[in-house]
Amino acid sequence: MNPEPVKRPPRIEWLMWAAVLGLMILGALFVASATLSRESAGLAWYQRGFVRQLFWYALGGGLAVLVCLWDYRRLSRWAMPGYWLAVLLLVAVLVPGIGSTQGWGARRWIDLGPVQFQPSEFAKLAFVLALAGFLSRPAAELARPENFFKALGLCLLPFGLILREPDLGSALVFLPVGLAMMYVAGVPGRYLARLGMGAAGLGALLVVDLLWAPAHWQLVKLEPYQQRRLLVYFGKDFVPPGATGAERARALQQYRDAVHNVEQALISVGSGGLTGKGWRRGTQNALGYLPRAVAHNDFIFSVIAEESGFVGSAGVLALYAAILFTGIQIAGRARDRLGQLLAVGVVTLFFTHVFVNIGMNIRLMPVTGIPLPLLSYGGTSVVCSLVALGLLQNLQLHRETP
Repeated sequence: MNPEPVKRPPRIEWLMWAAVLGLMILGALFVASATLSRESAGLAWYQRGFVRQLFWYALGGGLAVLVCLWDYRRLSRWAMPGYWLAVLLLVAVLVPGIGSTQGWGARRWIDLGPVQFQPSEFAKLAFVLALAGFLSRPAAELARPENFFKALGLCLLPFGLILREPDLGSALVFLPVGLAMMYVAGVPGRYLARLGMGAAGLGALLVVDLLWAPAHWQLVKLEPYQQRRLLVYFGKDFVPPGATGAERARALQQYRDAVHNVEQALISVGSGGLTGKGWRRGTQNALGYLPRAVAHNDFIFSVIAEESGFVGSAGVLALYAAILFTGIQIAGRARDRLGQLLAVGVVTLFFTHVFVNIGMNIRLMPVTGIPLPLLSYGGTSVVCSLVALGLLQNLQLHRETP
């Protein structure tokens, strides 16, 4: 009679959590560096940017622990209600009086008094849970066209609502996440190839439409600030054909204003050298050349690069690599398709955010406003990132649970 196999105790992913702790320490330090210079001396300590960031870390960490208490298979039963709640919030944020606007008029937040909630960040996590549950069915069912279109619909519904806010960057995140999860789930390659070709065709149409089509002929309607960001990325000025001298001067001034953030971010990254200028000694940041309204969120990587140099930047990339590779290992060890798909979704979501945000800091990508996980200032992003990592830990803790 063979003895019953001894189950190994659940593993805590110490490497992943050490990397998370390192990112949170860096996040608090450099959010402080980016905000203390512009905050008034009379501001209460609990209203300081870095203190609020620490609060979000604590809240997100607590919720991550709660997520680990229940088996992910039990959590997945609430995936579809969570998805439809996210869709409802995305609809609500578009309603004047419920959704609040900031800066350039984008309606992306729900004002809760002392804090603001961004439904698109919650929607990303709810989407991963819902799509993983839907795709965990047998491979034969995934080959049916109707199931492919249902999975595509799960992706396109929040994509369209977030695009309407408008938030093109956050909307586009759903496409690589959905595509990666469908590929790993075993959706037939012919479906994914057609989807990829369709997305590439739309992207090409957008570029051609933006760069060469007359304004009154453009098929893809973007907000003016979105058009300016893309034109800056492709190095095209804003001067319309046949512009008068005054119109040309005005358009060139608009171009200089639009390209300012990107140029200052590049200067910040390049001026850091090997070891940086020191914490709170970055001139681009301290003197406001890197705009203070975005230095602590969209361009936090530029602040880090200027003040800690190549060494600090490489350290940030190493910490993210540790999290991503741990997630890939968890996906490979998952005991079922649901766990594998959840891990793939979380890893792809993190990778997309890191790649796009750092890419826009060094002009490899257009400016989109996607936060850098755990480093950019922002409550909803920080909390949802930590909950997503708690979900990865959940997969490991309950891997051998019957």
